[in-house]
Amino acid sequence: MKDPYPAAMDETNTDVIQGTLDLLILKTLSLGPLHGFGVSRRIEQISRGVFKVNPGSLLVAFQRLEREGHLDAEWRQTENGRRAKYYTLTRAGRRQLEVETEGWTRRAGAVARLLRAEA
Repeated sequence: MKDPYPAAMDETNTDVIQGTLDLLILKTLSLGPLHGFGVSRRIEQISRGVFKVNPGSLLVAFQRLEREGHLDAEWRQTENGRRAKYYTLTRAGRRQLEVETEGWTRRAGAVARLLRAEA
């Protein structure tokens, strides 16, 4: 069976699309608690290398999402025995994920319609 989501091997720009980092973080954490590096890795894995998250951008996003009440955080020990801050989605974060998913779906549909438009 052909892979429905092939990796974009020829693409060199792997930056997260502006305005989508919060959505990607919220979705990733909806799958379970993770530390920052784990979130970054999971986004890269699930997107098959299309998205790579800048650690500085990720830290700023975590701080903002925590301040807004969308994430809870606590220090825990990792599998490697190191201390790391683990993030979990709050109830407000789950609602925000729904809002952002609806917005992204609407915008993606509009872009798809524009790309299909013919003169």
